[in-house]
Amino acid sequence: MEENLKNQLDQFNSAIDSKIEKSNNEVVENVVVKANEIVKNEVSELSNKLNERLDAMEVSNKKAFSAKKRMTFKGALNEALENGAIEGLSKGNSRSASFEIKADMTTGADFTGEVIPADRVPGYKFDPTRPTHIRQLLAQGSTQSDVVRFVKESGYSNGAAATAEGTTLTQSDFDMTASDANVRKIGTYFRISEEMLADTPQLTSYLSARAPEKLLEVEDAQILSGTGSGAQLSGIITDAAAFAAGDLADSVDNANDFDVIVAALNQLAAANYNADSIVLNPSDFHKILLLKDTQNNYLKDQVYSGLQPVFMGVKVVLNTAIPAGNFLIGNFGVGTQLWVRDGINVEFFREDGTNVRDGFVTVRVSERVALTNYLPNAFVTGDFATAKAALETP
Repeated sequence: MEENLKNQLDQFNSAIDSKIEKSNNEVVENVVVKANEIVKNEVSELSNKLNERLDAMEVSNKKAFSAKKRMTFKGALNEALENGAIEGLSKGNSRSASFEIKADMTTGADFTGEVIPADRVPGYKFDPTRPTHIRQLLAQGSTQSDVVRFVKESGYSNGAAATAEGTTLTQSDFDMTASDANVRKIGTYFRISEEMLADTPQLTSYLSARAPEKLLEVEDAQILSGTGSGAQLSGIITDAAAFAAGDLADSVDNANDFDVIVAALNQLAAANYNADSIVLNPSDFHKILLLKDTQNNYLKDQVYSGLQPVFMGVKVVLNTAIPAGNFLIGNFGVGTQLWVRDGINVEFFREDGTNVRDGFVTVRVSERVALTNYLPNAFVTGDFATAKAALETP
């Protein structure tokens, strides 16, 4: 029985030991779990505080960077969207969304390309050409030949005299000379790509108007001062009579440019010509306008008839083809004539050289004309400096 009791006590002790061990293990586990929870909470709290400090630093840095850089419209819009400017709108909490642009905007900084369309003025602007061309002063004719021939008197011996009854009359004679004026070509050309011609608005109209006017400027120079050699016309100045003071030589005190014009008109009148035009460079004309009479009155008050300037009743034509310092005065309607073989033409050609292969168009502008200076004595030309010296009182 004792042995049985002993066994029961052993079992009881074993059960108590088992429960004590189990209880100890549970206590240890609880302590460890509790400790882990405490450590975890402390680490999490430290991590959150660290993240908050990092976020604050990032926000501060972004604000500092934004303050230094120019805020564009695009940047401001992106920032507003990131900060939830339209979040309330999408959720139905607001009827509108707004954001703040934190910098000034300019077209130069914020617009790229032609954002604002320009108003285009049609056509092309260019400096004007001469208001009057020399051909407008001349008689004009047409020819179908390459030479214009005219016959002019080259000499006349006048034997006419008062004769008594029964007395033989004195004899007269004359000489005639045939003179030729060759037709000359004046022209130029342009070589323009097909794309340029097709894609440029009004380019054809521009060429058709501008190129002939520029050609007429060259024609002016040829009519006035062509040398007659090579392919040049024989110009009016080349053939005209040189200024001669005649009876007015050494007779004018303090001779000026206007005195020269009066003396040239006198020279023409002495040759039985009535001048119809005075051709001057604009600089010489305006220099004369600045002259004053003995009462200190400008001559300009005496040189205009309406809008047309006149000297001694003769119209003044301004043209830069005559060099400054020179003059030409004459009866243009009688003394010369311009003959037109081919008028000014503006022509377009594809079949020129390698145009077809290269995709170009050749534009040719040309004319063929001849000038017949019938009566050189119908014109007087010279330079003001020499003429004034001839008129000046010694």
